[in-house]
Amino acid sequence: MQKRRISGRRPLLLAVGAGVTAAALAAGMTSAFAATVFSDDFNDGNTSGWSKSGGTWTVDGSGVLNQSNAGSELARQFAGQTSWTNYSVQARVRPTSFGSSSALVGLAARSTSSTKMYRLALLGSGRAELQAVNGSSVTAIGSASIGVGAGTWYTVRIETSGSTIRGFVNGTQIASGSNSLAGAGRIGLVTAYASGGFDDVFVDSSGGGTPTTPPPTTTPPPTTPPPTTTPPPAGWPTPTGSQKVDATIPVSGSFDGGLKRYYGIGDGGQSESQDPMFELAAGATLRNVIIGAPAGDGVHCEGNCTLINVWWEDVGEDAATFRGGTTYTVDGGGARSASDKVFQHNGSGTVYIKNFRVENAGKLYRACGNCSTSYQRHVVIDNVIVRNTDAIAGINTNWGDTARFSRITIVGDPDRETSICVKYKGVPKGSEPTEIGEGADGVNCLYSPSDITYQ
Repeated sequence: MQKRRISGRRPLLLAVGAGVTAAALAAGMTSAFAATVFSDDFNDGNTSGWSKSGGTWTVDGSGVLNQSNAGSELARQFAGQTSWTNYSVQARVRPTSFGSSSALVGLAARSTSSTKMYRLALLGSGRAELQAVNGSSVTAIGSASIGVGAGTWYTVRIETSGSTIRGFVNGTQIASGSNSLAGAGRIGLVTAYASGGFDDVFVDSSGGGTPTTPPPTTTPPPTTPPPTTTPPPAGWPTPTGSQKVDATIPVSGSFDGGLKRYYGIGDGGQSESQDPMFELAAGATLRNVIIGAPAGDGVHCEGNCTLINVWWEDVGEDAATFRGGTTYTVDGGGARSASDKVFQHNGSGTVYIKNFRVENAGKLYRACGNCSTSYQRHVVIDNVIVRNTDAIAGINTNWGDTARFSRITIVGDPDRETSICVKYKGVPKGSEPTEIGEGADGVNCLYSPSDITYQ
């Protein structure tokens, strides 16, 4: 996973307390997520801004902070200010081993000392427990059996507002209660007789707000997409020839198809796990290609990729799936007859879709709502013609996804039935995400009425 800081390479830190105003916060922030007052993804390879107490802590090559001493009674890393009062802290947490059923890997809030704090613990017993910790005295505020397992990432969040403390795992509240142990204090990453990894730590000043929109774990794309003067294509191109394909075509570097039609992979339907027609290595470019039917799972991008003037005549499983990397660009071309979605975003980072046309589709873009890794994802859609399509983009607001729209032309929709931006609650793999709303909100779905034209 590629990770970035919100502001530079050191943890972003502003004061959070009862006297902090929205204006003061905004003065220190440049993004729309002005409540974010601390962030660290450890992508710089160090723990600058943190103070250690026990354990063996290292940052690995993928930007994950690991505590590897499973025999340590208490291993902790603290950050922030002792004056912080009402705030929310969130992190991705991965237990790697438990020494016993009571061993734990977790997150702390309002830590007034190394042994006094609120703690959301993932326990070796498989439970998640929100605790008030005062030395050797541990009071359970609430808990839930969630089947905690070693090697699995969990998004853990503690919200503090006055005496109310709430705990969430993967967006679901597992405990809530009133406790007066600590009114202010720092954040912490903790283990006890366990080892684990930590990543993407964020603190915001929203206190006890419902965590439907956490702060971003990657830098959101710019408010205004790069300028372009290229209009979307007026119609569908005529192939210069046809080529039947019996096996996936690997692409490294650049592949120019000369507008030849490629077809022959898969069954032409929505069955899962079909092979792709093209598999692009990191940094590859695919251009001037017409993908006919059957086309299997279209195009797979294994890293950053660029698709220029690529056409899908009859989308099968998906037109393209963005699997690895951080930046993917679709410039020109079009897709039609996608009963589900055109572009599937499974990896992290941002997809840019511009100068494109889509017809007879379910969605133009969908950020994966139940992949094995719950990345935060962004999409920027500019200068696109839409016809007979249910929705332009679907995103997961509980993971902080964003979708920006500009110069969108919707054709043949007098009743305005096409949804611009559909919001979902992302869920762990094996479950189905639920739709929770749609429309511009200035936070996740970003557009104004002037960005949408109906013809």
